[in-house]
Amino acid sequence: MEVKNFSAWDYVVFAALFVISSGIGVFFAIKERKKATSNEFLVGGRQMTCGPVALSLTASFMSAVTVLGTPAEVYRFGASFILFFIAYGLVIVFTSELFLPVFYRSGITSTYEYLQLRFNKSVRYAATIIYIVQTILYTGIVVYAPALALNQVTGFDLWGSVFATGIVCTFYCTLGGLKAVVWTDAFQMIVMIVGFLTVLIQGSIKTNGFHNALEHAGNGSRLQIVDFDADPLRRHTFWTIAVGGTFTWLGIYGVNQSTIQRCISCKTEKHAKLALYFNLLGLWTILLCAVFSGLIMYSYFKDCDPWTSGMISAPDQLMPYFVMELFDKMPGLPGLFVACAFSGTLSTVASGINALATVTFEDFVKSCFPHLSDKLSTWTSKGLCLLFGVLCTSMAVAASFMGSVVQASLSIHGMCGGPMLGLFSLGLLFPFVNWKGALGGLLTGITVSAWVTIGAFVYPAPESKTRPLPLSMEKCVPTNLTTSAPSVLPNRPELADTWYSLSYLYYSAVGCITCILAGLLISLVTGLQRGEAVNPLLIRPVSNLFCFWSEKYKTLCWCGVRHDQGPQQDNLESSSDWKLPAESVLQNGFRRESLAHAPGYNPKDKSYENTALEKTTQF
Repeated sequence: MEVKNFSAWDYVVFAALFVISSGIGVFFAIKERKKATSNEFLVGGRQMTCGPVALSLTASFMSAVTVLGTPAEVYRFGASFILFFIAYGLVIVFTSELFLPVFYRSGITSTYEYLQLRFNKSVRYAATIIYIVQTILYTGIVVYAPALALNQVTGFDLWGSVFATGIVCTFYCTLGGLKAVVWTDAFQMIVMIVGFLTVLIQGSIKTNGFHNALEHAGNGSRLQIVDFDADPLRRHTFWTIAVGGTFTWLGIYGVNQSTIQRCISCKTEKHAKLALYFNLLGLWTILLCAVFSGLIMYSYFKDCDPWTSGMISAPDQLMPYFVMELFDKMPGLPGLFVACAFSGTLSTVASGINALATVTFEDFVKSCFPHLSDKLSTWTSKGLCLLFGVLCTSMAVAASFMGSVVQASLSIHGMCGGPMLGLFSLGLLFPFVNWKGALGGLLTGITVSAWVTIGAFVYPAPESKTRPLPLSMEKCVPTNLTTSAPSVLPNRPELADTWYSLSYLYYSAVGCITCILAGLLISLVTGLQRGEAVNPLLIRPVSNLFCFWSEKYKTLCWCGVRHDQGPQQDNLESSSDWKLPAESVLQNGFRRESLAHAPGYNPKDKSYENTALEKTTQF
């Protein structure tokens, strides 16, 4: 395949992204040098506003996987991917109204700190380890994806690109902390949107208008969006995307450290919720751009598919190949697109590194060394950023063997994020679940979701279930390619065409539901948690919504939790000096902590102020 190289202007545009991103890290390192505390470094002093946090949230999860993978998915399987519009909306509502209030008002820094407050250290450490493994795997994929794009369009060394990405991310994340990450994400989000818009505008021109491109996509069956087939083995239907996609992304947003860390960095709960809802607009915008890019790309290649004709070697190379075709005679714009892909990567990797450093410092380092000075804590946090930067970059090597970047990334989130979602749901929604049920449910959910995920990787689903749409080579220029005989598939076990063929979007739902059911059962067998021992601040009173007609049933749903004594989560008025009970909320003989005061409620703003909780340690 002939590689079309970058022009000088492409290099200038592309290099500008790295220079500006690194510059933001240097700026905050200098600006915040007098605030050398781990709280300032890891959560921005808890004084961020909703605007930059919203852009950061969108950029963090709309990575190069979206820029490269989603248009390729639409090109091959049709525009049903746009149904994620529904899933994103449900996810943001659940996150902002169910999970965020509990995390924000409890004043935690690490999401998994909640698990110790609700259960014990064993549950906290198990969840933290799983999160670290999940994030390193996912980050490896989003480092590899843009490196693949750069290799495709310029002929640069693939692994040189990988290490360049990792070095820049680690640099500004280590220097500037969360503030650098958030503001760099905001800048990179703008680059992503501009990159998509240039592709959409030029693509529409090349295909004789946007309406014409949609007509071609319709003729190619790419606009058959809604399919109500309830078969869970089908790759993309209304149910797999709306239901399975909601579970998958709720595991990413609702209980993920990277998301919650940004939310709790906001100065009030109102700002945190606004950040989530403004972020929803960003998610929808990027989704629409990616889907329409895929449709325009199909219109452009409708008579000569570059993948099946052998012009490219993998579907994820479709988008960069398309860009080089579009901007063949427009120097600088190919560099802008690759900068767009790398913007998604830089934001995601930096967010992951910062979140990994936070949970490791809060969950492990502070437990072992509770009396570290502020200066030493900050340097330890920076060292952890550096360590995880190296690990995440190295993991990109494994990503080259994982196939489609979209499916691989969402499969990892489903395998780990689903059971994690189930674990936090057990803590928030079921006051009677004990620590044995929580830990047993988590391990059971991980086992079952890993079983189906790994099985699907070893035994891919048959095409009758994935249903890729037809691609044409009718007008391709003849090449010297020879068609090899199809390889004989090994004997497939009976589960290969049933359990292992389950849609990858259901992996999270399987893990979550399994975790909840196992947790409830184990708690029933081992003895229910006494409600009096559970702090009401750690429980979300969802029962109030469903039992509003009866105080008797409402009290029954609280399972003995003393929700009617003192301020409640939804009924706190002007009680900034409210004290939690003196006894520890931690159980089972581990180090006990009591919360000195809860985040204050501001009646004027009708929101909770993010005053960091002071903790007193008792041994």
